[in-house]
Amino acid sequence: MTQAVPPRMYCIPATQAPVVAVFCRGPSNWAHVGRWDLAAGRYEPGAWLGGRIFPRRSDLSPDGQYLCYFAHKPSATWQHGEAYVALSKLPWLTALHAFATCGTWTRGYYFTEDSSRDDRQMEKLPIPYRLRSIPVVQFANERRRGWSEAEDSPIRDPGDAWDVQRNARMRKPQPHGARVLCVESVGFAGGDFGIDQSVDGLRVRYSLESNGELELLDELQWADWSREGQLLVATRTGRLQIRNLEGDSPEILFEADLSNLEPTRTPAPAWAQSW
Repeated sequence: MTQAVPPRMYCIPATQAPVVAVFCRGPSNWAHVGRWDLAAGRYEPGAWLGGRIFPRRSDLSPDGQYLCYFAHKPSATWQHGEAYVALSKLPWLTALHAFATCGTWTRGYYFTEDSSRDDRQMEKLPIPYRLRSIPVVQFANERRRGWSEAEDSPIRDPGDAWDVQRNARMRKPQPHGARVLCVESVGFAGGDFGIDQSVDGLRVRYSLESNGELELLDELQWADWSREGQLLVATRTGRLQIRNLEGDSPEILFEADLSNLEPTRTPAPAWAQSW
């Protein structure tokens, strides 16, 4: 029997709510979105798309309610074409607003509460957010969520328009703690599609700095801190976990195994089909 390949996973935490958007790539050419409720300790499976979602070029609204996602669906027949940006309610993909893009080179958009301007001439959205283009820089989502570039991170070449010719290193201190979570890109940044669970062509390596020592976290494909200082992770075997690092040994406070999820065509509930 052929062993199932674990999904490629990437998560986007809300900045003002204990909610995380979870993106899974696989099986095969399917994409899945879920809602991770940190307060309730629950994973809520949502929509499946027979195409590709680019999670590093997507965003979750600060309140954890709305998703702005960039997708490529070759079989799409609607007026926005096969490469498009859409807004929906997490964890569903029913487009409440959408627009076409120039193709898969699009950087995607993020939510902003700055009402002074946005990067598109569009009708005013019936939510307290506007859209702005995601900057062309490695770890753009992380930078908006408290990560900063490490002092020893390679300097970006001024001629590197897409920021792919270096392996950037990022750091994020533990809230209410002394540890530092680190991540760096590996290989050709932005060009490793389909390799070693890379998401949007970016392979990463996580590590944990504590008491002057560095512990590699090679089993992770995504990680971040909760607001309480617990470690949120997506493992390479397809599991979501909340880890408490205090005490003599780490303790897993929550785990959801997404490795065996299968595509299902579940219609979005009524509340997700309108603003």
